[in-house]
Amino acid sequence: MYRKGLGTKEQEQYEKKRLVKTALAEGKPIPTELKNEYTQLQKAIDFDDENTEEVKSMLDDEYNRAGVSDPKVLVTTARDPSSRLVSFAKELKLCFPNAQRLNRGNSILKDLFDSCRSEDVTDVIILHEHRGEPDGMVISHLPYGPTAYFGLYNAVLRHDLPERADQMSEAYPHLIFSGFNSKLGKRVMSILKYLFPVPKDDSRRTMSFVNQNDTISFRHHTYKNTGHKEIDLKEVGPRLEMKLYQIKLGTLEMAEAENEWVLRPYMNTAKKRKVL
Repeated sequence: MYRKGLGTKEQEQYEKKRLVKTALAEGKPIPTELKNEYTQLQKAIDFDDENTEEVKSMLDDEYNRAGVSDPKVLVTTARDPSSRLVSFAKELKLCFPNAQRLNRGNSILKDLFDSCRSEDVTDVIILHEHRGEPDGMVISHLPYGPTAYFGLYNAVLRHDLPERADQMSEAYPHLIFSGFNSKLGKRVMSILKYLFPVPKDDSRRTMSFVNQNDTISFRHHTYKNTGHKEIDLKEVGPRLEMKLYQIKLGTLEMAEAENEWVLRPYMNTAKKRKVL
């Protein structure tokens, strides 16, 4: 709420400066309601540069370190996980460079997130299951959010792939996003993209997120050149389908965090249900 209030004040200041600049450019009188603030606003305009002249939103603050320092991801599960969910968590952890996996034990969310903040963890991923099958994933960005909630479907572990998977590469992967065209789609793409560090040009590892009808298919491949314009593509796994159903402006343990977006029941049959 504090950060949202700051954003509102910055927006108001930006609008005042815009009105002053427009009036000066067009040779019109300064708006009456801004005459008392004109001197202060003029000084602020003089000090503006390309980084400060545009108002910054909360979304800019959330990932302001992206690309500057590598993300630090923690992967864990709900309490008392099955052996299959533990295996899935181990494999998913290997998809994120610099990630760590934590046995949840009896730790409560507040203690878990306080510890993560003290260790400069950037994102917490919590996996859920139903009767031994992974069915949910929560991605919570630290220190202040956002938190995205996904349903998981058709999760296939590495040893369940049709072909035997190669040894897991540790190279920073190239990311492929397809179908994230709407404003919400770009928001989801940012949440997923910033879980990964910037790859090197010679990396031979890819992570694909393909959105079709609001279902995101995740695939993990490695590749190598086998000849002139020929590529040998090998699926490494795991693979899964994801469906977004909620985004909150806060971290997972913040009960008072506002909803940024929620999947509504009527969207399932409405013509407008394609939201990503």
